[in-house]
Amino acid sequence: MGDKAHAHPGAAGRAATADHPASVRNVVLVGHSGSGKTTLVEALALTAGAVGRAGRVEDGTTLSDHDAIEHRQQRSVQLSLVPVEWGGYKINLLDTPGHADFVGELRAGLRAADAALFVVSAAESPQTMAGATRMVWEECAAVGMPRAIVVTHLEAARADFAEMTRTCARVFGGEDPDAVLPLYLPLHGPQGADGHAPVTGLVGLLSQRLYDYARGERAESAPGAERLPAIEEARNRLIEGIIAESEDETLMDRYLSGAELDFTTLVEDLERAVARGVFHPVLAAAPAPPGARQGLGTVELLELVTGGFPSPLERAAPAVRTPGGTARTVGACDPDGPLVAEVVKTASDPYVGRISLVRVFSGTLRPDATVHVSGHGLEDHAHADRALHESDERIGALSAPFGKRQRTLTRCVAGDLACVAKLRRAETGDTLSAQDDPLLMAAWDMPDPLLPLAVRAHGKADEDKLSQGLARLVAEDPTMRLEQNQDTRQLVLWCLGEAHADVALERLRSRYGVRVDVVAHQVSLRETFAGRSAGRGRHVKQSGGHGQFAICAIEVEPLPGGSGIEFVDKVVGGAVPRQFVPSVEKGVRAQAARGVAAGYPLTDVRVTLLDGKAHAVDSSDAAFQTAGALALREAAAAATIHLLEPVAEVRVLVGDDYVGAVMSDLSGRRGRVVGTEQAPGGRTLVRAEVPEIEIGRYAVDLRSLSHGTARFGRGYARHEPMPAQVGARLREQARSTP
Repeated sequence: MGDKAHAHPGAAGRAATADHPASVRNVVLVGHSGSGKTTLVEALALTAGAVGRAGRVEDGTTLSDHDAIEHRQQRSVQLSLVPVEWGGYKINLLDTPGHADFVGELRAGLRAADAALFVVSAAESPQTMAGATRMVWEECAAVGMPRAIVVTHLEAARADFAEMTRTCARVFGGEDPDAVLPLYLPLHGPQGADGHAPVTGLVGLLSQRLYDYARGERAESAPGAERLPAIEEARNRLIEGIIAESEDETLMDRYLSGAELDFTTLVEDLERAVARGVFHPVLAAAPAPPGARQGLGTVELLELVTGGFPSPLERAAPAVRTPGGTARTVGACDPDGPLVAEVVKTASDPYVGRISLVRVFSGTLRPDATVHVSGHGLEDHAHADRALHESDERIGALSAPFGKRQRTLTRCVAGDLACVAKLRRAETGDTLSAQDDPLLMAAWDMPDPLLPLAVRAHGKADEDKLSQGLARLVAEDPTMRLEQNQDTRQLVLWCLGEAHADVALERLRSRYGVRVDVVAHQVSLRETFAGRSAGRGRHVKQSGGHGQFAICAIEVEPLPGGSGIEFVDKVVGGAVPRQFVPSVEKGVRAQAARGVAAGYPLTDVRVTLLDGKAHAVDSSDAAFQTAGALALREAAAAATIHLLEPVAEVRVLVGDDYVGAVMSDLSGRRGRVVGTEQAPGGRTLVRAEVPEIEIGRYAVDLRSLSHGTARFGRGYARHEPMPAQVGARLREQARSTP
């Protein structure tokens, strides 16, 4: 691991390749915004020799040359892949955004990776770590993904490595804090004029050696006698932590009896514990200063990745089935097995077109081969708004990204990742398999987008491109959902938060040339009768030739919620001929759909046809439709009409510290808390019923209220009467809107 001999780095300017899954390591970097993930990736690439000392690739760009959207956002908004070589291994570094709005990119990284590096800043507060970062840690723990922790920003004035290590043990260790321990201690240089002593190297606890980076490249030496007591205390705790997670039950007995455990045995046991996901080492890292060849702690980190993190061969085979639903068994990461690959990310390049980042789980992907593309559809709840799709497509060029360039690959073996150009029909989450043996991987869990963004084309030219642009956005990002609301006639793009929505609008404009206007989101209101009422519709006209004659009398009464429109025929004596009764019903239903008071659809009423008159010559289907509509409008004019608003069932999973604030906030939104129950991890599930009009921005407000620690879901419950004062305010707003 970090105390091994110095490995040989890869060469700059050459695409990292893999011939076998055993030589691949797929690692996702996870952490809060500003924790230093992207800077760490650049430092690792420099140490591995993938970039020059100026941090630039051969085209003069750097790994951190983001697109225009990321520059404007001043943060990462998409998953990026940086492949490097170290000691004969190909390491795929997957850098993820830290902002909660881009959790879809994070989930893509977790799907593609076999291990995770949690990057935490030494200047972070415990509250920041205990938020979304802890939830991702728990997700990794649930599937047994190996994890390590990297502490950055050690140069900060208030940085305290020891305190941050204790915080990590408390937040991530849970009931077993001794499973989160440092492998190294920071080595501080001379104290500066400001009283701050910079970190210039590391002390290896297992090897008891110093690794000094003060001159820009690691230099190894023996520690002085004055350092040994501090090293010994931390070393003993680390050894005990390793032994506690060891599969060798004799180690503890040997250690307690005073036997000296050799260095090789400890390192091998440490690596096995890390690979099994039961021990989580803490390391420190810092970028290289200008002109330096290696960043502090980067050699140790690369050796941890290659020695302690598992290869794709150690990952369980994916659950797959045929598109028809028959379960299939696929061997674990066999390059010669049936092709099973997954599109984990889709992006658009203005010059190349669509680029799909693909993780190969079985078989080997080659350029120019024809593959079958299978996409999830309506049978999958998580993809309920997406069409089930099947198609055959020809693989274009395979490449590995590096900065803004793509380096050509001749193949991509099982366990590796590659970019595939011009898969026109493939969407994020789709499965690629052999043309003659189509397969479909199980869908991955994605959060529901719960922030509505109602949009309309800015001009005539934008109308023609809007639907295609939105369809591309949704195909690229499964955390976006497009809705054409039939009730409000609004086009709604559902997002995860405001930053997510801003990026969607910017991509529409810059990538697809579509300008849109954001309008106020409307909920699907309804109207109903408060009590019984009667109406008479008279449609009599004579204008030469055949005239129009139809008269009908109806009674309207309210029904329980969810009943819809019920039409009853009680005409006797043929006052309305049999052939025209359906015409009256058609006219009533058409008027109900248009509304009778504020323009919202009428529902939950029974309309009874009681009487009417017809003319032998002038009565017609159209005349009785008009009479039915007039009768309903007259009945409404004589009655009290209630506005009905949709009510959502809301489920909020929140830490116990914020339960009171969440319940108070829900009450302020006219919500009714219907129950609470304890959930694992010191959290509570709060169930409530809240009018949908009150939770349009709840995705944003809840994140602020709970410091990013809460999640919520929602589902339609029913429509119920809206308070009179709220209804009056909505009618006033409707009248004042041009």
